[in-house]
Amino acid sequence: MNLSVRTETTTPKWLQVQVSAKRLEASGVYSYELTSLHGECLPTFSPGAHIDVEIGAGLVRQYSLCNPPAEDHRYVIAVLLDPKSRGGSVAMHQQVQQGDVIRISEPKNLFPLTPDVPQSLLFAGGIGITPILCMAEQLAENGQCFEMHYCTRSPERAAFADRIRQSGFADRVQFHFDDADERQRLQPESILERADGDAHLYVCGPSGFIDLIIDTARRVGWSEQRIHREFFSAAALPVDGGAFDVQIGSSGDLIAIPPDQSIVSVLAEKGIDIPVSCEQGICGTCLTGVLEGEPDHRDSFLTTAERERNDRMLLCCSRARSARLVLDL
Repeated sequence: MNLSVRTETTTPKWLQVQVSAKRLEASGVYSYELTSLHGECLPTFSPGAHIDVEIGAGLVRQYSLCNPPAEDHRYVIAVLLDPKSRGGSVAMHQQVQQGDVIRISEPKNLFPLTPDVPQSLLFAGGIGITPILCMAEQLAENGQCFEMHYCTRSPERAAFADRIRQSGFADRVQFHFDDADERQRLQPESILERADGDAHLYVCGPSGFIDLIIDTARRVGWSEQRIHREFFSAAALPVDGGAFDVQIGSSGDLIAIPPDQSIVSVLAEKGIDIPVSCEQGICGTCLTGVLEGEPDHRDSFLTTAERERNDRMLLCCSRARSARLVLDL
């Protein structure tokens, strides 16, 4: 995820769309084509963008857009049925059907392509193909230099494989399957070592896959400014960590946060609604300014440098190292 660009958090604008198609793309993966109800153009988006999808009352999940960015008549997302699901993927697979009308947010991009770079290396692990495929479409359309590596357990789990093989950039894509010949396995060190010195890296997938690619890039000398990642899930984080107080900067109101509740949930009980989406510290929707105090950062969104500044935090998962936090609310 490119963490150098930030926008202010605002209450999301919701759109009603119809599920015009639902297709099985790979083992455990369905794609959903979303179109406007009356044929209007949908808001534009850029490669790496995602939308929030309201699956049910109080259940909102994020999914990357994987169709070509030039398309304005539809959005396409894909959902992996996750055995460790917190309810989102199960609901999408079992409840959301072709013809249904659902609510989504306008596209948001926390994982954008860096313009005008000599080479882009795209790494996708499993369902992480969704934003990476969109990036490949755009780079190919622009005539830019890139290569893509797509890793799955087996060919049956490779979503959009036919679309990729029939694309105009198929010769720039390599598939890597865990259950296939050793010679076709991903060798990230050799790929990253031979890359252009000004190339940029984009990786999306399970956290272990992302860690492998990023740790390898750092080891062979890649700078942080050229490394971009996006998470689809984060490791489960404990809510506990001791009680502390949150003070509202605009009013001075002091609110106690108990050990077993998140800041955002307690604020909601007090009538202070903070926009949230992933609730895992991934998306940045609940990013809030900190005026005083020291946060205990537990997210996967902020960079190390951003955490050290202690001027912003994610309220869905992070807590406090100090006895009190003053929030810019």
